[in-house]
Amino acid sequence: MINFLMIDITRRSFFKYWLFGSLYFSEGLLKAIAVVIFPIYLIGKDISPELITLIVGIGALPVIIKFLWGGIVDYFIRFGRKIFIIIGGLFSIIGTFLVSFIDPSVNLIAFTLLMFICWMGVMFLDVSADAWAIEISCEKERGKINGAMYAGQNIGLASGAALLPFIAQNISYPAVFTIASVIVLLIIIFPLFIKENKIKKIRKKFGKILISEFKKKIVILIAIFAVLLKLSEGLILIVAPIFMNINLQLDITQVGLITMIFMIAMAFGSLTGGTLADKWGRKKSLYLFIFVSIIFSASLIFSNNWQNFTFLYSILGFLQGGYTSVFLAMCMDVTNPQIGATQFSIFTSLSNFGTLGLEFISGTLFIMLGFTRLFLYSAWVFGPALLILYIIRLKPINKNSKG
Repeated sequence: MINFLMIDITRRSFFKYWLFGSLYFSEGLLKAIAVVIFPIYLIGKDISPELITLIVGIGALPVIIKFLWGGIVDYFIRFGRKIFIIIGGLFSIIGTFLVSFIDPSVNLIAFTLLMFICWMGVMFLDVSADAWAIEISCEKERGKINGAMYAGQNIGLASGAALLPFIAQNISYPAVFTIASVIVLLIIIFPLFIKENKIKKIRKKFGKILISEFKKKIVILIAIFAVLLKLSEGLILIVAPIFMNINLQLDITQVGLITMIFMIAMAFGSLTGGTLADKWGRKKSLYLFIFVSIIFSASLIFSNNWQNFTFLYSILGFLQGGYTSVFLAMCMDVTNPQIGATQFSIFTSLSNFGTLGLEFISGTLFIMLGFTRLFLYSAWVFGPALLILYIIRLKPINKNSKG
């Protein structure tokens, strides 16, 4: 009876897209709580902005050490990937739900610890989903799978940014945490009905496999490309809201609305990029999205009103979603399934480093350079990424492969 209810998604691509898209939707929803709800909630508890950034940073520490969770998932590969998706989902649910019972103005340490537990769960879910997707997918569909993942995350983030503040304002903040927990619980039930073929054992030791993979020229080049590709985003993401507020005189609600449009555009770009990656190949698709990104990044200097900025910023969101899903598909192609969680999480950690590294100094650069030159530099930094992409040699996609 149990086997009868299990779904073999290796034979049904639609269920692959739905599975991984929904898992990443839950991640986006929880991310919306971290970046939108928690700061406002803590300000209402008379906690200083300096302390808030420290708390959110400590709570999000699991994101920075993402490769560690990937290593744990790969070390216990005999248990499969699905179990860690469930465990990660449960940790995130428990952390988010229990936050509703903690008053941060009274017990800030417990509040921060629960944030950490929540994000640790999210990262276990994240790396396990990535590794499972690598195992059950073939090259001709990885673009679309990554498109579904990244689109799901951005839709979850956009939905959370739009709806969760409304719930907090009209009901309560504990209601936000409870509702989000229930939604994530409903999402992680779906994997229970998915059939999984576990990798029984690893012939070589885990460490030897990882070292041998990162001795390959193509793996090293893609690791470098991972950092360079995301530098432009690091220059724009934090500065864009500041630009909207200072230069365009928009209030927080208007900035939030434009940011939501940006995220939705990213979701559509993810789906488009994933489709093109499978149809045209990884490099051709990346060239297209990067070259057009250079044009529109530089075009931000012509944003003299909110209409122009919204149009250009939305196009950039579409392009960012596009090249990200293509890039992730390329990473999956060169990742060894036996260490899928670790190797792929290293690629994405390097990508995050490229974004976060410039985010940290983007405010200083804005003060030194001004908005106009900063936007021009955001276009210029794509140059090194294009040089590395030219050197990367990928095998043609096997159109006849089966997932």
